[in-house]
Amino acid sequence: MAVDQAIRESIAADLWQAERTAQAIDRPSDSHDLDVVDAYEIQLINIRRRLDAGAKIVGHKVGLASEAMQKMMNVDEPDYGHLLDEMKYFEDRPIDTATLCFPRVEVEVGFILGEDLPSDGCTNEDVVAAIEWVVPSIELIDSRIKDWKITLPDTIADNASSCGWILGQERVPLADLDVGNIDATLERNGEIVAKGNSSAVLGNPLNSVFFLARTVGKFGVQLRKGDVILPGTATKAFDIASGDHFVAEFADLGRVTLDFT
Repeated sequence: MAVDQAIRESIAADLWQAERTAQAIDRPSDSHDLDVVDAYEIQLINIRRRLDAGAKIVGHKVGLASEAMQKMMNVDEPDYGHLLDEMKYFEDRPIDTATLCFPRVEVEVGFILGEDLPSDGCTNEDVVAAIEWVVPSIELIDSRIKDWKITLPDTIADNASSCGWILGQERVPLADLDVGNIDATLERNGEIVAKGNSSAVLGNPLNSVFFLARTVGKFGVQLRKGDVILPGTATKAFDIASGDHFVAEFADLGRVTLDFT
C-alpha cells in the first residue's frame, strides 16, 4: 500500500538535506512501507525542486541493469534516475570527495539521442533510430543512505543513487559499433580493477534504453533529442578515495578519465 503524500514529502526533504550536507541518513524503507511508485514520486519531488532552482534535465540513467550490480545491491530489477545539467562533471576538473557521502564509479557505454523517443508504445526500432551517438562514459554514483544498505525503493527515491556523469571526447555513430559486444576496462591508479562486456547490461545496452523509455512514460516523462542516456554498467561499481585517478577504456569507442581530490 502506498504511503501518503506527507510521508513522501518528508522523505524527500531528508534526502535533499543529506545530499547537500554529505551526511547520509537511515534508509527510509526501515520506517515506511514504500513501494516502487512511492519511490519514484519521492524522486520526482526533489527533481522538481532542483528544476525550480534553475537546473535542467539533460538525460536519464538506468541503474542495476547488470547481474553484477543487482547482486551487489541485493535487488532483482533495474531502476532509473534523472541526469541534470548541474550533475555534469569534466575530465579536467577533479572532484572533491568531501562533498559526497559514499561515492562509487561505474563504467558505461553511453548514448546521445538525435530524436525524441515516443512516450507511449516505444519499440526497439524506435530506440535504434533515435540514437545519434555512442560515447564512452563514467557514472558517478552516491548513496545518501548510510553504508549503501538499500532496498530498491530506497535507491529509486534517492534518484537511483545518481550523483554525476562524465563523457569522453569520442562520438561514434551507432551503426559503426556492435554495442551489444563492447569490451571495457576500468583502471584505478594504474591498475586494472575491472573488465566487462556491454552484453552484461540486459543482454545489450539498447535493451536498457528500451526499458527506460517505457518506464519513464508511465510517469509522464519523455526521452528527448539531445538527452544523454546512461544504460548501466557491465561490472560492479568501485569505491572512491581522495587522490584516485580512473580511466575507463572501451574497445573501438575510446576512453574517459576521472580524478578525485
